[in-house]
Amino acid sequence: MRRIIGLVLMGLAGFLITTALLALIYIPGAVKKTPLDTDSYTRLTGNAAALPTGDGSAVKALSRTVADGQKSDGDVVVFDTFSCLIKDPNGDSPDCVDDTDPDRRLVTATTDRFATDRKTGLAVNDEKYIGDAQPHDGLVNKFPFDVEKKTYPFWDGILDRAVDAAFEGEEKVNGWDTYKFVIDVSDEPAEISTGIQGTYSDLKTMFVDPRTGSILKQTEQQKRVLDNGTTVLDLDFGFTDETVKANIDAAKDNDSRLGLIGNLPLIAGLLGLLALAAGFFLWNGARRTGGDDDRLADDTRGPDGDGHANDDTRNLDVFGDDEATRSRSEIHGR
Repeated sequence: MRRIIGLVLMGLAGFLITTALLALIYIPGAVKKTPLDTDSYTRLTGNAAALPTGDGSAVKALSRTVADGQKSDGDVVVFDTFSCLIKDPNGDSPDCVDDTDPDRRLVTATTDRFATDRKTGLAVNDEKYIGDAQPHDGLVNKFPFDVEKKTYPFWDGILDRAVDAAFEGEEKVNGWDTYKFVIDVSDEPAEISTGIQGTYSDLKTMFVDPRTGSILKQTEQQKRVLDNGTTVLDLDFGFTDETVKANIDAAKDNDSRLGLIGNLPLIAGLLGLLALAAGFFLWNGARRTGGDDDRLADDTRGPDGDGHANDDTRNLDVFGDDEATRSRSEIHGR
């Protein structure tokens, strides 16, 4: 029985060690990918002054990002995004309005299509993914998994190129550890609205989950100015508290899952080694004990293999030698 248990434990050890190797080599690469079922809403609030009146107003913005599962594959994910920025003076405006809105609340509304590498987050411009959509450069909507403390290129849709997102330290957001990245663009020549040239400035601060690369919180101060010095848009807004909380809750869930995967090689490896040691001890002990029992059994068998000892009890001289036995027989016979 001990031999069987030992063999079972050694088989389990092989399974656990194989699992540890897979968890170390293969599983992280398979799991640390942008999901293909993304359908997220990001809401922002703030204040803005904009033409034609130039008056300031409370504003709200909605950005929806949806993955195109049919165009995406194991390496690349394709996204469609819709963003809408509107005035919200009374706090009761809908998520978006069109340009026929009688209250003229629409500030900007844009759509975008892009593809990114599911591991690195960098833009992919192959036509089989984006068709005739505008090519992008750098990171677009998230940072890579296992974010590094360095400067990353990040896409700016007004400048139509990537700009530097500089690492500026670690900071807690709602008690959660994040990496802080800052984009600082100042008075760059740009097309600030369709067919209209001017200068563009943007100070964007992003608080990023180090493990997943998700942007958990973002604030932005953006300014668009005509060449004659007239301000077209002066915007100061950021993620709502509800959006930040939802992002951090999602980061905690993802962190737990990824943390378990990260610890799996160590846990499975230790259990595998323990099972291997215990299994070998039982198997080897049973083998050695079994060998001694076999030898003892061989020693009790007679030459004819009938299980009797070498001295045949049927011919046993209980009195000693044969001569003494015959003397006693003669005595009793008289």
